[in-house]
Amino acid sequence: MSGSRDVGTVDGALATDRRGTGAGAPSLDDAEVGYRGPVACRAAGITYRQLDYWARTGLVEPGVRSAGGSGTHRLYGFRDILVLKVVKRLLDTGVSLQQIRTAVAHLHEREVSQLAGTTLMSDGASVYECTSADEVIDLVQGGQGVFGIALGRVCREVEAGLAELPSERPDGTPGDGSDELSARRAARAGS
Repeated sequence: MSGSRDVGTVDGALATDRRGTGAGAPSLDDAEVGYRGPVACRAAGITYRQLDYWARTGLVEPGVRSAGGSGTHRLYGFRDILVLKVVKRLLDTGVSLQQIRTAVAHLHEREVSQLAGTTLMSDGASVYECTSADEVIDLVQGGQGVFGIALGRVCREVEAGLAELPSERPDGTPGDGSDELSARRAARAGS
């Protein structure tokens, strides 16, 4: 399958940019405003039990703030909620958890702006990243049944889901509209 990249064969583990757990500095698309667990669940369409399990097992960890003991809450950024929604869709279609972990690691290597132009395709066994229509056509013409997740559409769904939900900063103060989501809306309105 020329052009598309099988994210099931990506070498190495999760990128070092795990916002707080790795050695790398946060990328420019990391938000300083996050959403508590119940809000993240609502925006991603998952249960709190799933969210908690995925955080404890390292599948999708909160990028803004991890739970640091009694009384603190995890805060999930826009990218985290996008990834949560993608994980849910991949699980719903029967992709193995091992393949999902590899795909999540691959997604963490990309800026949010890069993700918006990406389509994830899967034949149920492997997950492929397609960044052009030609790559999607290549996979579909292979004769095997595949499904796709257009990440640009998922980004817009997450944006819409978070539009009226409460956010907060890592220090516990409410988000004031200067978060990444507000900046993305303003940029889109200006174009």
